[in-house]
Amino acid sequence: MKLVIFDVDGTLVDSQAHIVLSMAEAFEAAGLVTPTRDAILSIVGLSLPLAMRELAPEADEAMLSRMVEAYKDAFQQHRLAQGAAASPLYPGAEEAIRRLGARDDLYLAIATGKSRRGLDALMQEWDFADLFMSTQSADDHPSKPHPSMVLTCLMDCGVAAEDAVVIGDTTYDMEMARAARVRGIGVRWGYHGKEALLSAGAVTVLDHFDQLDGALDENWKG
Repeated sequence: MKLVIFDVDGTLVDSQAHIVLSMAEAFEAAGLVTPTRDAILSIVGLSLPLAMRELAPEADEAMLSRMVEAYKDAFQQHRLAQGAAASPLYPGAEEAIRRLGARDDLYLAIATGKSRRGLDALMQEWDFADLFMSTQSADDHPSKPHPSMVLTCLMDCGVAAEDAVVIGDTTYDMEMARAARVRGIGVRWGYHGKEALLSAGAVTVLDHFDQLDGALDENWKG
């Protein structure tokens, strides 16, 4: 059996507007200048406390804790108000998941920097959520690029590292894959660029989901 491990934000769903808006509210609540949109999107994939520390290095631990809670509150409120529209699936994402889920030679899993609450709420909107055999979130693991989430997916599915692939849009995803001795395939529609993904170890970078099946088969053939 093979295993395909997906990142979520920037890979399966386009949540950038939701993330930027929630981060802006967290900084406003702390009385700090909100980082640029590019700066905010550059840390997508890290666990929230680490991401907040990267964006607000001048804040002490107490302030960072308050900002994390403010972000979570804002994120939840926007999600409740907008529903699935807050984090829409990228074009082709659902079709790709369903195609792979119908194969009898591989498993699907998730490794995301989202909280468990956020991941569960998102997956409640997906009628294909049961295709994922393992779902790992930032609440139960060190932040990416630590390999813990990938290693847990491997263990849950009983698959060796050489038979698994991580699909992600950030350098953190590619570095996490490399740390777990798993290959990484990048996607260029997310938050980090193609060259950054290749430099971080991606074996290839996809332009659209239609290329995923062929990239997976080519990877394992090699």
